[in-house]
Amino acid sequence: MTGRRKSRLRWTEYRDAYLMVSPFVVGFLIFTAGPMIASIVLSFTSWNLLSPPQWVGLGNFQNLLTDHYVTTALYNTAYYTFIAVPLDLLVALLVALLVNWKVPFISYHRTVFYLPSITPIVANTLLWAYVFNPQFGLANAALGIVGLPAQRWFWDPVSSKPSFIIMSMWGFGSAMVIFLAGLQGIPQHLYEVAALDGAGLWARFRNVTLPMLTPTIFFNLVMGIIGSFQVFTAAYIITSGGPADSTLFFVLYLFRNAFQFFKMGYASALAWLLFVIIMAFTLLQFWLSRRWVYYEAERG
Repeated sequence: MTGRRKSRLRWTEYRDAYLMVSPFVVGFLIFTAGPMIASIVLSFTSWNLLSPPQWVGLGNFQNLLTDHYVTTALYNTAYYTFIAVPLDLLVALLVALLVNWKVPFISYHRTVFYLPSITPIVANTLLWAYVFNPQFGLANAALGIVGLPAQRWFWDPVSSKPSFIIMSMWGFGSAMVIFLAGLQGIPQHLYEVAALDGAGLWARFRNVTLPMLTPTIFFNLVMGIIGSFQVFTAAYIITSGGPADSTLFFVLYLFRNAFQFFKMGYASALAWLLFVIIMAFTLLQFWLSRRWVYYEAERG
C-alpha cells in the first residue's frame, strides 16, 4: 500500500470519527456549554427580559449575602437533603436486599417496587397531594383509625418539610436497582467462606455485604445529594414555597426570580451559587470516600 493511499485511508477514518462524535459535540456546545457561558455573563448584569442587560458587576453576588430568602431557601434545602437522602438510601438498600432473594415471582416484585420511580413526577405529586390532603386524605384517614389526630401535612410549617421527605421515599426504585446490581456483583464464595468460619446472617452482612457494596453506596449518595439540592417540582405544584416559606427550596426561589420577578441576572447568580455548593459537596464526598469506600481491584 502506497503512502498516499495510507494517508487517504487515515483521513477517511478521521473524517468518519469526527462525523460520529459531531452530534454530541454540537449538542454540548449549543445546549450545555453555551447556556453556561451565557449564565456567567448574565450573573454580572441586571436583565428583565424586556430591556437590554445592564452591567452591575458583582452587585448580584453582593445581594446574595443580604437576601434573607437565600438563607431560608438554603436552610430548607439542607434540611431536606440531610434527612431525605440517608432515609431514601436506607429504604432502597433494605428493599434491594429483600428482592435479591430467589423467591417465586421475584421479577414481578422488582417491577412493582421500581414502578413508582418511573412514574411522571407530576402524577406522583398529585397523588401525594391527595394522600396528605388535610380534609379527606388517606393519611389522615389512617391516623383516625388508630386514634391519632389529623395533621395538616404540607400546609403546616412544622410538618411541611417532613411531608416532602416522606414523599421522596416513594421514589427509591432507581437507587434500589443500582443496589440490586451491586448485591448481585458480590462474589458468592465470600459468603461461603464466611459461613464456614461460623459467621451468622448479620456478621456476613456487616463484614461482606457492606464493604463490597460501598462503591454502590457512594455512587447513590453522590447522585442523591445532587438530586436533592435540585428539588423543585413537588414544592412548586403543591405549596409554591408555603406555608410561611417553609418549603421555599433553593431551585424554587431561583425559578421565582427568573420567571416571576424577571430578574434573570440575579437568578443566574443564584444558579452559580447552587453549582458551587453542589460541587463543594461532591468534592468533599470524593475526598471522604478514600476512608470508607472499598474497591476490591485496588486493594487486592
